Amino acid sequence: MHTRRIGEVEVSAIGLGGMPMSIEGRPDESRSLATLHAALDAGVTLIDTADAYHRDAGEVGHNETLIAKALSTHERGGDVLVATKGGHLRPGDGSWTLDGRPDHVKRACEASLRRLGVEAIGLYQFHRPDPDVPYAESVGAIRDLLDEGKIRMAGISNANPEQIRQAQEILGGRLVSVQNQFSPAFRSSEPELELCDELGVAFLPWSPFGGISRAGELGSTYAPFARVAQKHGVSAHQVCLAWMLAKSPVVVPIPGASRPESVQDSVRAADLELSAEEIAELDAA
Repeated sequence: MHTRRIGEVEVSAIGLGGMPMSIEGRPDESRSLATLHAALDAGVTLIDTADAYHRDAGEVGHNETLIAKALSTHERGGDVLVATKGGHLRPGDGSWTLDGRPDHVKRACEASLRRLGVEAIGLYQFHRPDPDVPYAESVGAIRDLLDEGKIRMAGISNANPEQIRQAQEILGGRLVSVQNQFSPAFRSSEPELELCDELGVAFLPWSPFGGISRAGELGSTYAPFARVAQKHGVSAHQVCLAWMLAKSPVVVPIPGASRPESVQDSVRAADLELSAEEIAELDAA
């Protein structure tokens, strides 16, 4: 597995997003554990989660608990950087709400620490800006957690360029990652990706295939990805991830999965080399 860096930590060039294993339509626990173990077997050393990755109201942190169980039952579990997030909530009716108040962010972090069973969280990210709370206050809570040693690295998610620069300032230059939506269908985060490249901050594209419901449509919706995939004898998903990796050395995709086969396909993208002509064709798709 090729590697990239988040802060001072070396991680697999392809990570794993845990959300599909915990929200609506999730598989049973045995298949989820098999999926997580398949990722570890394939050399994945970055797993992304959040306390809001759950389905029902009474199971906050379902995905964090699942990941902790998977890591504790695999010989390579100790090699993984777990990135989790706080500041987003799911009441249990399928909706998503926000709470960026500093006290909530700090309580959420403490709860995540307990569920993950660690003394310090490897990478903690502010999940999404709350329009009712000044951004500086929310990120200030992340800074405090960093200063207190409860998290080892700090990141933000769903941020615009101004917020990235603001977070970098508030964190005293210690911002290590930005996690934004980016896919062939959603490219409006290009400015954030370019800024991360300039700052040397890792950019973690979430929903790289366009979301759980649309992931299977990638090849049929974006013909150039299918054409390049056919040429190389690989899946359109591998081409998509290889295209993202080629954009900048700071990019670390975190495709979600709920089946071992999906993980095994995604990780092979790290070995797929695209020509400049192919990248240009995909950029124009």
